[in-house]
Amino acid sequence: MSLVIRMARAGTKKRPFYHIVLADSRSPRDGRFIERLGYYNPLLPKDKVERLKLDLDKVKAWMVKGAQPSDRVSRFLDAAGVLKREKRNNPTKAVPRKERKALKEEALKVKEASDAAAKTAAQTKVNEKAAADKAAAAEAAK
Repeated sequence: MSLVIRMARAGTKKRPFYHIVLADSRSPRDGRFIERLGYYNPLLPKDKVERLKLDLDKVKAWMVKGAQPSDRVSRFLDAAGVLKREKRNNPTKAVPRKERKALKEEALKVKEASDAAAKTAAQTKVNEKAAADKAAAAEAAK
């Protein structure tokens, strides 16, 4: 059974409120959970203390037992100093999909061209070596 610390949505339509829960990874997002570890209210301003509440002792205990936090919860734990999260870098995220596809195709064409150039350079090197070997054999035969 793989345990995950994740957010379960509560609240009404257009008024989100999340419970931070420990659940089996196979259970539904808002379904069965093992233990409630805190809550998150995204509607409150970021400077309010009531925006996020976590029972850090329980979180640490469950992480020692093998529970993996979700991406968003790992951000919260990183802010709290419990978990060190590596920053992600996706420089192409802001580029529209069509442009990304065009850039990818262009990079592929450049790679193919460089591979072809390298192949022809290697072939000419082999031909030059063969010609030099032939010349050396002709010299030795004289």
